[in-house]
Amino acid sequence: MSGNVASRRIADQLRERILDGRLPPGSRIVQDELAEELHTSRLPVREALRILEARGLVTLRANQGAWVSRMDMRECTLNYQIRERLEPFLLAQSAPRLTIEDIDELSRLQERIEQTEDVEEFLVLDRELHWATYRHHEAEELASIVARLWDTTQHYRRAFTRLAGDRRRWIIGAEHRLLIEALRDQDLTSAQRILELHIRRTRVELAHHPEVFETQAE
Repeated sequence: MSGNVASRRIADQLRERILDGRLPPGSRIVQDELAEELHTSRLPVREALRILEARGLVTLRANQGAWVSRMDMRECTLNYQIRERLEPFLLAQSAPRLTIEDIDELSRLQERIEQTEDVEEFLVLDRELHWATYRHHEAEELASIVARLWDTTQHYRRAFTRLAGDRRRWIIGAEHRLLIEALRDQDLTSAQRILELHIRRTRVELAHHPEVFETQAE
């Protein structure tokens, strides 16, 4: 396996561990231990960490090592404010090409979201639903920025979802269904507004839960 391929494979494995919570913000990543676990040399591990640093998931400190990146409330708020502006634009790049089959798939995903009580399954399905609305975009640079914003705020969505309970889940479901119906009606203006408000409401509610930013690994 070439060095580049090995580095990408390791980066994908580490990304999965970060996104599913096995490596929470502030966790130290010891290169030697990781290389031993994955039966590889330090070089592809080092390159993988640089890949994840570029994606905002890992922080590298000279002569100290690597840690899973963490955010304070100000940084997370800024990420959400950027999402509020960029994601409706990304949706506009995709929505005109969504088919009836695509819309029906969104409805099925929302039904699965409403049926689950498992936080991890909810996070996977929620992400799948939103990115299914973006699937026909032709704006790779924009999509890459949005994907990075999703990745770097994943831990905080998880923590907040656990805190918020059934009331917020009901609101999320209602917003998702409004978004799906607007897309079904080909009402892009309404779909963009619903999406913007959907993201904004999460940002506003997160601001009321500073404890989400305090329960991070040391």
